Amino acid sequence: MLGIGAWLLFGRARGTVVRIAVAQESASNSAAGGASLLDASGYVVARRQATVSSKITGKVLEVLIEEGQRVAANEVLARLDDSNSQARLQQATAQIAQAQANLQASETALNDARPIYHREEQERAQALISAQDFDAAKATYNAAAAAFAVAQRSVALARSSLVVAQRDEDDTVVRAPFAGVVTVKAAQPGEMVSPISAGGGFTRTGIGTVVDMDSLEVEVDVNENFITRVRAGQPVTIRLNAYPDWEIPGEVIAIIPTADRSKATVKVRVAFKRRDARVLPEMGARVSFLQQASADAAPAPARRAVIIPVEAVAANGANGTVFVVHDDKVEQRTVKLGAQSAQGQVVLAGIDAGAQLAIAVRGKLRDGERVRIEQP
Repeated sequence: MLGIGAWLLFGRARGTVVRIAVAQESASNSAAGGASLLDASGYVVARRQATVSSKITGKVLEVLIEEGQRVAANEVLARLDDSNSQARLQQATAQIAQAQANLQASETALNDARPIYHREEQERAQALISAQDFDAAKATYNAAAAAFAVAQRSVALARSSLVVAQRDEDDTVVRAPFAGVVTVKAAQPGEMVSPISAGGGFTRTGIGTVVDMDSLEVEVDVNENFITRVRAGQPVTIRLNAYPDWEIPGEVIAIIPTADRSKATVKVRVAFKRRDARVLPEMGARVSFLQQASADAAPAPARRAVIIPVEAVAANGANGTVFVVHDDKVEQRTVKLGAQSAQGQVVLAGIDAGAQLAIAVRGKLRDGERVRIEQP
């Protein structure tokens, strides 16, 4: 007990051992859009892409695409074996010819029966023929009229069958649903394709994938603790991992209204304000969400943000707590936080560049506590 008391009296009096971190002026301040409030990582994605397949199961006859090829809307991408559909198309054409011939024959019979019926009708009115003869002529005429109506319906049915056969033939041609770039070629001539399922190990489900490059955007996961810093229409700066020195202007499209409980993040969609051929789907990207000053606000004195080590601040949403070293004591101070990146935590307000911050080696610090700097 005596030893513990002595440590509390003398060891504590000498101060808590801390490391010193110096706030550095941040180089990430943006003159165009304001200071960065938050950084988040994500990937470039296409909102409009399609794995193009045929509407029927069949054998691939030819594939007319390659990866990287630009295609126009409705352009032919591939053709399937159409021997069966061609046979059905020829059959439907022959059925139309037969139906039209039957229609012509029934029309001739009707034209022949009509004057006979009308003459018999007049003679019956004058009592020149018997009722039996008139009924026979009337029955012949009615049968011819009915046969002509049936023949007309048969022609309509044959034409419908021809339309179905023509559509079956059209289904053997695979076309691009929209203009874009082919990113995947999935089938080769001679393979079977099926729009339903792969079925066997050698059956493809699609011909290829087409991506609309004008629909590219960035999807990032923002920590739910900082989602209040993001809003729709907010300006951002996008940096691709492949081109880290290239700043691409953008803006927030929308905040997806659901959180990922496993990662404690919320997905945010970000649009590119400028299109460029260097931007490709699935590229890694880092987005800096900017603070845009109001047009009605009076211009404030320019103040550059500073960057400090992440372990030097206890973050709590948009604010945080740091301990500034003055001689051998620390002062607890609340600061406004900005983006967090690989270089450290950006502080927008509360401390200036050059401020010395304490990082406790063991335990926690308190406001006004005496400290002792750890020697290297």
